[in-house]
Amino acid sequence: MDFCQYEDAVIKYHNTLDIKEMPIHAWPFHFEFLNSLRSIFDDANKLFKLSIVHKWSQQDWDFESKLKEEVVIVTDAKLRIVFASKNIVNMNGYNNEEVIGQSPKMFHGEETDLEVSNEIRLAIQNKEPFEKRVLNYKKNGETYQCLIKGYPVFNSKGDVSHFIAFEKVA
Repeated sequence: MDFCQYEDAVIKYHNTLDIKEMPIHAWPFHFEFLNSLRSIFDDANKLFKLSIVHKWSQQDWDFESKLKEEVVIVTDAKLRIVFASKNIVNMNGYNNEEVIGQSPKMFHGEETDLEVSNEIRLAIQNKEPFEKRVLNYKKNGETYQCLIKGYPVFNSKGDVSHFIAFEKVA
């Protein structure tokens, strides 16, 4: 059995429990690993519920695998962040509560390439997927290269209800 299968089995088992506390708090490395799994699972559930509530026509997103290696950000149609995965703090220092209600432009600064920003804006206006590398800013002011794969999300009526971005440090 490989490690990924083990992780999946732990997540499935953990999901069936009524009590969500982990019994092994004395092993910090194990505790951190289990908290990471819990965050991935919680974020995946939140994204799934968001897709159900807003009747996203695309139900085939593999959120769990994306959440293991990438930050997931969802905006509404007006480009206000409605969801950010908990692992955003590892990428840029912001926790998900700090970014909810904000525009993704909050990560831009004076060195962010305006041409790239305009290309992203144009793709969003045209309701097209995009993949761009952009210079973003961390909460502490440091810069980092961010690879963003963005997609419009359509509801069952065919209207754009949200945009979803899968991001990672490039």
